[in-house]
Amino acid sequence: MRWHNSAMHINPTLLRINTWALIGIWLLFTPRPTVAFARRPNSAQQAPVPATPPPNPAPSPAPANPPAPSTPVHPKAPLPPRERAWQILDDACTGDKAGDRATAILVLGLIPNDSKSTRLAQKALTDDRPEVRAAAAAALGNMQSRTSIPKLRAATEDQDPTVVLAAAHSLDLMHDNSAYEVYYEVLNGERKAKKGLIASQASMLHDPKKMAELGFEEGIGFIPFAGIGWGAIKAIRKDDSSPVRAAAARVLARDPDPATTQALTEAAGDNSWIVQVAALEALAKRGDPSALPTVVHYMSDDKSAIKFTAAAAVIHLSAVRQTHRRKPRAASDHKP
Repeated sequence: MRWHNSAMHINPTLLRINTWALIGIWLLFTPRPTVAFARRPNSAQQAPVPATPPPNPAPSPAPANPPAPSTPVHPKAPLPPRERAWQILDDACTGDKAGDRATAILVLGLIPNDSKSTRLAQKALTDDRPEVRAAAAAALGNMQSRTSIPKLRAATEDQDPTVVLAAAHSLDLMHDNSAYEVYYEVLNGERKAKKGLIASQASMLHDPKKMAELGFEEGIGFIPFAGIGWGAIKAIRKDDSSPVRAAAARVLARDPDPATTQALTEAAGDNSWIVQVAALEALAKRGDPSALPTVVHYMSDDKSAIKFTAAAAVIHLSAVRQTHRRKPRAASDHKP
């Protein structure tokens, strides 16, 4: 009973001491979270305050026609000789220079059995310049375009005598009797059926220079060498040997000897451009594709007559080579 009373009456001071002791023990052995304290920089080392980022802008509406993605531009590959040749002639036939149009149209006569060359020449019959119409009439005869005979007959009624004579020459090449009407007029001053257009300019028929320009000068033939146009007249008057060598080159076009191809190849580099044109024309008419490398070279010549004649020769010789390549395959297809 004595113990019970002593336990009920504990000293308050002792109780407080024991309580604080228990709290200290609890704090000492209980794990606490680590608190990181940022070191505040001093004024000399104070970090700059980052700017407040702007608010995200509203997305802009997509364009109605967005541009196509750009592709790398590669240099164009050079055109094959035949395509480059047609490009040269196309540009000249539709160009502004009447002299270039006339020469380019005239050399189309070196490309027979070709619908494009025929179409270009027929269109040129309506050109506003007489030298171009005359060249077109001559070209259609040289390419033996019998489908163009009605158009050539109509051209014999042209107001310009050069066109009339060119058309008559082409009709005669294709053995069309309507050509005789024109030549009858040249001889007698009038046509059989009616008064002709050439007779109205009778003074021209008695002018040697005019007749030379029309191609009736002895040794030259109509439209000199079928590829040099009217400009050759001035050169012919200054050089007596060029027409003779050019005429020889034209005749050699029919020589069956393969060695003649080499001779004409060398003549293509002659000092006289008249001989050069005649040699290129002869190489085209021979139809020997082995001459192609030489002819292609002259498509870059500065003189239009040489360049255009070479281009026409390249087109024709390329077609001949393609035909030769097809023949062996066609023959092998029929073998048993």
